[in-house]
Amino acid sequence: MKPRIIHAHASLPDGSNLELHEHDGRFYLHSHGQQWAGTGNHVAEEELAKLGTHPFRPARQPKMLILGLGLGALARAVAAAIPQKKAEFTVYEPLRELAQWQKKFFAEENCFQDSRLKCIHDLTPSSLARENGSLHAILLQADACPLDQGKWLIDDKRWLGAMRDALQSGGVLGITASRIIPSMFSRLRRAGFDVVEHFVEIHPAAKKPRRFPIWLARKPAGNSEK
Repeated sequence: MKPRIIHAHASLPDGSNLELHEHDGRFYLHSHGQQWAGTGNHVAEEELAKLGTHPFRPARQPKMLILGLGLGALARAVAAAIPQKKAEFTVYEPLRELAQWQKKFFAEENCFQDSRLKCIHDLTPSSLARENGSLHAILLQADACPLDQGKWLIDDKRWLGAMRDALQSGGVLGITASRIIPSMFSRLRRAGFDVVEHFVEIHPAAKKPRRFPIWLARKPAGNSEK
């Protein structure tokens, strides 16, 4: 039986530990007794990146925000989906150790090797809202979503309103998760988005294939696009 290796750990705002584990060549994050963001299960993030960026591939300078770094899968997938040299990709990740782990443990897959991508560690609803229609897309994996006062940003009306204000007319807020979140569709509708829901099968050949949800929330037309 191959051992589980704990490579690093960081302290979360609630005082608990976040650990970087490796088992049988696969990395994942572990906290509160659960594992997530495993390197062997990036299908949903890759599909979200394709769907969430597709409307903006003709744009000369697409501008994307990724909320939460995790192990970098979504950031890498977004950068791969958009070839424009003048594209801008920003990752908001308050936990600085996650960015450091990219360079230390994932040298070959370090998402920050792409010079178009930068990481910021501070963001508030008001500073996000000041983007004022400049963002083409905001994408996130719910398990990796940063917290504000112990709550996911997508659980907070202030943050959802700021995301809507930051997006251009027709811009997309794209979310995926490792489980169905029953209230997500209605929550996004109440925040002023037009919403569609997709499901992605993970390991479809398995005896019990899992279906991961993807929500694509579009800011309704009405403002001039940038």
